[in-house]
Amino acid sequence: MTTDVSQRFLARDNVYLPHIAVIEKIIDETPGVVTLHFNFKDEKLREEFTFKPGQFGEYSVFGIGEATFCISSSPTRRDHLEFAVQRVGKVTNALHRLDVGSEMGFRGPYGNGFPLDSFAGKNLVFVAGGIGLAPLRSLIWNVIDDRDKYEKIDIVYGARSPADLCFKYDLDAWGNDSSINMVTTVDKGDASWTGREGFVPQVLEQAAPSARNAVAIVCGPPIMIRFTFPVLEKLGFTPEQMFTTLEKRMKCGIGKCGRCNIGNLYVCRDGPVFSFAQIKGFISSEY
Repeated sequence: MTTDVSQRFLARDNVYLPHIAVIEKIIDETPGVVTLHFNFKDEKLREEFTFKPGQFGEYSVFGIGEATFCISSSPTRRDHLEFAVQRVGKVTNALHRLDVGSEMGFRGPYGNGFPLDSFAGKNLVFVAGGIGLAPLRSLIWNVIDDRDKYEKIDIVYGARSPADLCFKYDLDAWGNDSSINMVTTVDKGDASWTGREGFVPQVLEQAAPSARNAVAIVCGPPIMIRFTFPVLEKLGFTPEQMFTTLEKRMKCGIGKCGRCNIGNLYVCRDGPVFSFAQIKGFISSEY
């Protein structure tokens, strides 16, 4: 857990007590995924709240429970916060039932975030699948808003079908940005799909971004992550040049429940962002 940023905003003397937030906008991303825009009721907290791309929060529906999600908006854009929710269980179904104006709980930010300082001056390769784009879009928009600090940007993003592509408005914006090489793919297109087809690791290998002065940031379904790292190694990326975020594994967010360990690491306490060098010994057995 990152103490410098996180503890500044945790409710006084109680890490389990959430702040009250209000839903301001809801975007239907796919049939099973929504993005919720929210702001804190406490205006002082709203003005002072900061976080790093890759950090996460615990989001609660009162009387139902809470769940862990990354903050999917960029800290460079301070008018609201965002997170994306895939409907898979009791809490996520309850979050999907919230309306604009509904109140929910938020505690955080937690986690280490992406090491932006070490990315400066480098070529950045983003590889994402499905809702796994959520934590990366926070970083991508942060990088775009500080564009002069970074070199070339490659984005390879895919989903099972055109209907499963998330953040289509971002895909359009990045595709229209001449400073970004945007590649979008689906496993299998429908009758109206005219874009690329193929699994993300396969398309990444075809795109063949250079490993020279570069880092690659990967997030998506576990099977995608597992098969993407060998492709990056084949392209010349070292384990120290590859990063991922494992926030989907977490539960309590503060290292108490023991649900998110990978070997001797706790995702919530030591991550959720890791270099491949840190987790390489566990990836085959865990994924």
